[in-house]
Amino acid sequence: MASHVPVSADADGSGSGSGSGSGGRTSPDPNRPLPGVAVSRVIGRLQSGYRRDIPWAVASVARLRREAGREAHVSPTAWGLEHLETLAELREERREIEREADLGRGAQPAYLTSTSYVRREEQERREDTAVHLAVTLWALHQQSLRDESMHRPGWPLGRAVRRLAHQGSDGREDRRPEGGTAASDGGPAPDGAAEQGAGPVEEADESVRLRFVRVGAASDTEVLATRLRELVLLLRSAQIPLDYALLADQLLRWQDENLREDVRRAWGRDFHRRYRATRHDDGQSAAAAGSPQPPGSGIDAEEADGDS
Repeated sequence: MASHVPVSADADGSGSGSGSGSGGRTSPDPNRPLPGVAVSRVIGRLQSGYRRDIPWAVASVARLRREAGREAHVSPTAWGLEHLETLAELREERREIEREADLGRGAQPAYLTSTSYVRREEQERREDTAVHLAVTLWALHQQSLRDESMHRPGWPLGRAVRRLAHQGSDGREDRRPEGGTAASDGGPAPDGAAEQGAGPVEEADESVRLRFVRVGAASDTEVLATRLRELVLLLRSAQIPLDYALLADQLLRWQDENLREDVRRAWGRDFHRRYRATRHDDGQSAAAAGSPQPPGSGIDAEEADGDS
């Protein structure tokens, strides 16, 4: 069984996220989808260890890479991986919170009907898929990179793809270690300056744009996973980060056909936003796709404007 230790946030915020009620962590926010919380915990710990070349972290990331493209729990080699264990723990923590709330209201214990059982099983299957896909994609993204964190809050999919589509379009190399001086890294450039590598949308690389369109047009989870892997490999080559906690929450919603359009809309809007450099570029990610950005969510009103 995977071991768990308290996760402290790195400078890039990768260890952020709600925690559990044990080991010094706090209980998960009952209003936040579980996939993003699980991904924040697991990647925060693994990313910190991997970048310091700690053997257990390197081995864990290698195992995760081998699981890319395989279905959660169906693949026996995935049994015992920490992200699935963490998600199971979070579910039990949330159920305990709900039980305590029911007792506080004097409610009688609820028993699952066959319909509610099927509904819960489907919800958990979707959560498994969202977490497994997000964490294995991150493992591919982080491969062989020690100087940068490829999971970074505040970098939704549309933003990352937009940067990729303009990589080098301004004639300058856009690969810098974290803490660099470029405006997009939150360096000394004045707030409100345009983010480097994000020019007019009509100048975006057409091949990258078409890959993004193919992601948006995916009709099932298997196709979506394949197309996301193709994009992630390009992001890795360009060393462009991605908010995997936010992506996990979006993947959960994407699997519900009634919410899929909300996710696509969020991806499109994030692609068309003109991001502004701030000194707090790596703020917290949004809790779910298609929802209004809460205060402190990492995309401030001054940071992202629509294309004009």
